[in-house]
Amino acid sequence: MTAPARPIRVVAFGGGHGLSASLRALRHAARELPLDITAIVTVGDDGGSSGRLRVERDALLPPGDLRQALAALADDHPHAQLTATLMQHRFVAMSPPDGAAPPPVLRGPRIERRADRSKDTLAGHAVGNLLLLGLMEMLGDPVRALDHAAAMVGARGRVLPMALHAVGIEADVIDGAGRRSTIRGQHSVAVVDGRVEAVRLEPADPPACPQAVEAVGAADWLIFGPGSWYTSVLPHLLVPGLARAIVASPARRLVTLNLGTDKETHGLSAAGHLGTLHGYLPSLRVDTVLADEKWAGEPEPVRVAAQRMGAELVLAPVAVADGSPRHDPEALGVALVPVLGAAR
Repeated sequence: MTAPARPIRVVAFGGGHGLSASLRALRHAARELPLDITAIVTVGDDGGSSGRLRVERDALLPPGDLRQALAALADDHPHAQLTATLMQHRFVAMSPPDGAAPPPVLRGPRIERRADRSKDTLAGHAVGNLLLLGLMEMLGDPVRALDHAAAMVGARGRVLPMALHAVGIEADVIDGAGRRSTIRGQHSVAVVDGRVEAVRLEPADPPACPQAVEAVGAADWLIFGPGSWYTSVLPHLLVPGLARAIVASPARRLVTLNLGTDKETHGLSAAGHLGTLHGYLPSLRVDTVLADEKWAGEPEPVRVAAQRMGAELVLAPVAVADGSPRHDPEALGVALVPVLGAAR
């Protein structure tokens, strides 16, 4: 009897919505190919719920991007999907604007002394962020905490942080008047008005997650993007221990290009995205660049930029049908199947 084929070990790097789209696409591709999926997630988020937990609880890791990756990998079983939906649920403020009806809430027995709601400390927090924070505090090990949370949603893959503690992100930015300034904080860099000239981590040499380094060394494919280029994709290349593992890995490498620019990459072309990636890790060899045939624009500059990194450009329709610059996970999954399966 023929032994079953070994799964293709795929490691996806990123954070936030971009990594979530990539992981959902890999879930679709796993219907056609045996995939062993690992997500390595940036840990620089300092906005919203994650930022508050970093300040108020001195959270070891910002949980928001990790939570989104877990939800994207959740099993299709209704129980797992309900748990994933719960993790994504975000508490809304209980004090409505003057004259507005309060949101419907299930309440327990009436009590005589009502709590002071002038400070709604839960508003804005996602349930999964609080869950992950609790697990990390209780277990004292972020990887064990993530593995436990993954079991709760029946995750079809593993979620790991890129580093063992939270990092800061800062960038040198030139504004419209040509003035240079330093912007600190992932959220501030993501929404900056101006051209990002350089980005770095604080501290500059955070300890790479050992399990992430191990996964990179054992991978068949490393996938970078889509996602916020300066704050979700490039940070992985700025963790020295992880960067060394990426360069040394025998895996093939795939870059999935964004469908457009955001605030932090305003004015950066598709070819420019590749040039920036190469600039931060010149020894990074890439095998395939995947881009949407409509959003890539004139393909020749992208093809030339890909060839400089040793890569073949693959064009495929991977955007959602409504014309917005968002990846369709199912379409992206279809495009990934022949790429990931070619090495088998």
